[in-house]
Amino acid sequence: GVLDEWLDATARNTEPALRFSSCFPFHNETLYVVPPRHIWPPPASSKVRWKGARFVPLPLVASLLAGKPLSEDAWMVDGESECLMPSTATAGSTLFRASVRSSAAVDRLGGGATPHSVACLEFTTGSGFWFVAAFADDAAREQWSERFKAAIRLLADSGFGGERSRGWGRSEMPDFTENPALLGTPGQTNPVAAERETGHWMLSLFHPAPSDAVDWRRGDYSLTTRGGRIESEAGWGQRKKNTRMVAEGSVLVSPVEPRGAAADVAPDGFAHPVYRAGFALSLPVPLKVPA
Repeated sequence: GVLDEWLDATARNTEPALRFSSCFPFHNETLYVVPPRHIWPPPASSKVRWKGARFVPLPLVASLLAGKPLSEDAWMVDGESECLMPSTATAGSTLFRASVRSSAAVDRLGGGATPHSVACLEFTTGSGFWFVAAFADDAAREQWSERFKAAIRLLADSGFGGERSRGWGRSEMPDFTENPALLGTPGQTNPVAAERETGHWMLSLFHPAPSDAVDWRRGDYSLTTRGGRIESEAGWGQRKKNTRMVAEGSVLVSPVEPRGAAADVAPDGFAHPVYRAGFALSLPVPLKVPA
C-alpha cells in the first residue's frame, strides 16, 4: 500500500532515501566481495591463478589497499564459485555452485508433457548472500528502516528469484547489522583512503545520472548490460529495454560520490514506467596504494 510513496522516495528522486549494493556471497563470518579493479588481480603467481577469483574476502581488500602483499601459500581459488579461499579449506569445498534442474510441464487435458531446465545456485551450509543498504539521512532511516527489514524478511520467507512456487530461494531469517565496519570505522571516512587521492569503489551496479561528474578518462571500470522481462498485469513477460551499467568492483574518479539514477526500461507505449535501479553505492579507496 506504499508503492507510490516508495517510488517517490527512490526511483523518482534524484537523492534516493535508500540505496542498495549488489548481493555478494558469504561463508559463516567471512564476507566476500568483488575486489577493486585497480588492485586486482595481483602480480602473476606460479602457485595461485589470482585472476580466476571473482570474489575475495573483504578483510583482504583492506590489506591490499594498505600495500600488504599476498602470501601465495595462504590462498587458493575455488573454480566452482570463483571465490578466493584459504589454502587450509577442505579439498573440494565450495561456497556455492551452479546447477541445472530438469522438470516437465504436464498438460492434464491432452496428456502431453514439455520438458524444461532451469539453472540455479546451490549454497553450502553456512553460506548465502549479503548486501549493504544505505539510508540518505536519519529521517530516511526513521521512515523506511522497519519497512525495509519487513520486506527482506518477506523475501526470505517467500523466496528470492524464480521457481518460488516450488520452494526455491527461501532462506533462514536474515540478520541485520547497523553501521557495519567494512573498510574502516562505522560512519566515518575510510582511514585507508585518508590523505591520498581517492576513487569510488562500486559495490553496486551504476547507471550514471546527468549530474554525475565522473572522469571517464581515469579510474578502472568495466561495463555490463542488464535486460530482463516485466512482471506486470499490464504486460506480463514483455522484454525490458537493455541498459548499459558500470559493474561492481569498478573504481571511478569523481570529485563527489557518484549518485546514479533509476532508468525507465519499459517498452515504448507501455502502460506505466518500469524502473531499473542504478543508484551508486560505493566506498572511498586510494587510487594508488603504498609500494
